Amino acid sequence: MRVFVTGATGVMGRAAVSALHSAGHDLVGLARDADRATALTDMDVRPAPGNLFDRDSLVAAFWDCDAVCNMATHVPVGSPSLRPRAWRLNDRIRSEGSRVVAEAARLAGVRRLVQESVSFVYADGGEEWIDEDSPVAVTRAAEPVVLAETHTENFVSPTRDGVVLRFGHIVGDDGLTRWRLARARSGHAVGMGRPDSWTHLVHPDDVGSSVLAALSAPSGTYNVGSEPVRRADVVAAFAEAAGADGGTFYRRSVLRLGGERLEWLMRSQRVSSQRFARRTGWKACEETFGVHWFEPLGAGARGA
Repeated sequence: MRVFVTGATGVMGRAAVSALHSAGHDLVGLARDADRATALTDMDVRPAPGNLFDRDSLVAAFWDCDAVCNMATHVPVGSPSLRPRAWRLNDRIRSEGSRVVAEAARLAGVRRLVQESVSFVYADGGEEWIDEDSPVAVTRAAEPVVLAETHTENFVSPTRDGVVLRFGHIVGDDGLTRWRLARARSGHAVGMGRPDSWTHLVHPDDVGSSVLAALSAPSGTYNVGSEPVRRADVVAAFAEAAGADGGTFYRRSVLRLGGERLEWLMRSQRVSSQRFARRTGWKACEETFGVHWFEPLGAGARGA
């Protein structure tokens, strides 16, 4: 298949490109400038000029593609993420950009659209299991994610398929993981929420394999990630990987400063990815979270 990947040079995009290449697909990516075109060429992805918010350029870029995988995001990392303005571009990508992508895909005759999303859009479930039928809790922070999902749902027709992948929190070779490891090495807090609450994680390799599986999945929304894990165990793994004595959690008074941007990251979410596995045969490469997830970071994980 000829597959277009937006956000191909990002964490999720690179994972998707790797998996799709391994399966023999012909890949095209969005190049808004010469530097991005060079980066795509180095990844063996054919660059196509265009802009995520320009429908006409996307229609031309998507032409002759069988599928579009929208992996574009711009997630701020570190302390700046607490500033509302830091999220403007990411929110626009998910709300407006996803709409333009879906419209352009339809006009270009694309038959399948895969849209990235996040599983922490679900309401706090406590100790209960969460699946795709569980309620979501829509806040101003979560609204752009819900809009992106809606645009994909509206793309679906008797001749077109739309697949939404609700990923857990990515832990692996990415900026946020490295930032949290640096904090752990310095003895600073890395955990949010209640230590005994559940969280849903996904390894970058499983992001890629799930995008590949989504090319043959029935239209719908699916959770993607490893088995849920207690937050205390996640913090302990960060501490071990960083060579620290022990991990700590942020004080609630500090987290309140983040408002809605942090609230949905602290919900207890015991998320199941079984529906996607049953319907596609997908199986997580990393089914259980552990300190070995940090191995690709090499000596840098321990500050050596």
